[in-house]
Amino acid sequence: MSRPRIVVVGAGFGGLHTLRHLERRIPNGAADLALVAPHDYMLYSPLLPQVASGLLTPQSVAMSVHRLTRKTQLVPGHAVGVDTRDRTVVVRRPTGELAPCRYDRLVLAPGGLTRGFDIPGLTEHAYGAKTLAEAVLLRDHVLAQLELANDSRDPVEREERCRFIVVGGGYTGVETAASLMRLCEEAARRYPELRSVIRWHLVDIAPKVLPELGDRLGRKALDLLRNLGIEVKLKVSVREVTADKVVLTDGRALPCRTLIWTAGVTPSPLMETLGKPTQRGRLEVGADLSVPGLPDVFALGDAAAVPNLSHPESDYCPPTAQYASRQAATAAHNVVNSVLGRPLREFKHKDMGLVVDLSGKDALARILQFELSGLPALAATRGYHMASVPSSTARARILANWGIRAFTGGEISRLGFADDGRPSSFVANESVDYLDPDASRSQGARLLDNERERYGED
Repeated sequence: MSRPRIVVVGAGFGGLHTLRHLERRIPNGAADLALVAPHDYMLYSPLLPQVASGLLTPQSVAMSVHRLTRKTQLVPGHAVGVDTRDRTVVVRRPTGELAPCRYDRLVLAPGGLTRGFDIPGLTEHAYGAKTLAEAVLLRDHVLAQLELANDSRDPVEREERCRFIVVGGGYTGVETAASLMRLCEEAARRYPELRSVIRWHLVDIAPKVLPELGDRLGRKALDLLRNLGIEVKLKVSVREVTADKVVLTDGRALPCRTLIWTAGVTPSPLMETLGKPTQRGRLEVGADLSVPGLPDVFALGDAAAVPNLSHPESDYCPPTAQYASRQAATAAHNVVNSVLGRPLREFKHKDMGLVVDLSGKDALARILQFELSGLPALAATRGYHMASVPSSTARARILANWGIRAFTGGEISRLGFADDGRPSSFVANESVDYLDPDASRSQGARLLDNERERYGED
């Protein structure tokens, strides 16, 4: 009997943790493990705002898949379709060609993409904050705007370059605005004429920021942001974006050359290619994380609609790293049991809370029933990150970066990433052509037939 081939799609929290659990559970040589991912690293995305501000180096939050796994083959590329009949994942390689990846068990954890809206000028002019490249580019861009503003004598140009608008009052938006505001404060020591010109705005269509923290900590977060000098405008969104202006839905037209979009994510379009029911793009799965009607396919993380058994008032588990990491253990257990013909277990997890690092000494945390702010929250926040980062090398780098900043201050210099263009998650979303279910079937079958003919497999 041939060894089963287990394929995991996605190197995020859900995918990589599933592989690590599988490697521990499966004896050497008992199964072939493969990971389909566009990059050979896991991104610890909760700390991306600190990369954008320069507090952490990019390498600190990018953990090598090869270091974290030992028995897994990396299949580089984007999974763009799933042929469930022939058990094949269609992979678009970095070269652009399509290639088949056969599976006996499939775990889908492709995560999400930046959620855009039909707003004129958004995809052309907005900056994302979801990928490592975007975080590094964002830091370079913000510093470049200050340098150019300092070199200009035109008051209109100065105002445009020194105004920064962040859209999204969730975790990423709040931390990004606070972190980059502190970066500007440090940079402004070099440019004293700009101190009175620099403006940061945070806007969100929601009635409050960080609703997951609860009312008291949410109000505390709002006060902290405003004390930093960030103008927070709620129940407002963006109507139009141009190269030098942002028009809000309340009618204000703000001179601005930097719009940072953090208003949520949308599930990977890969989930639609299976031809199975979805909830707002998230693939519906059972409490055991298996796809109904497809006992050899499992899904978890941001792109899966997983029943929330611990919180019946919420139909599905929230798409957070906390849940994806814990779903991974259940997914690995059930993949192994499905191969062995044993019963599957249901996923159940009680929300542990949320931590928010506003840079400097400001932080907020809701841990179970306890609400923290100030230095206790900062200790809890950074302790949580240290416990959650899966690589000892990355933990050492992060601790070293925090220590260097605390004792020597930060470096205010660009790295040149903003000189030749703007990599954007909006552009990346449009550059990958995902397949519909029929196309997945035809592509998968054709590619698999080609492979069999090429290698003489039955």
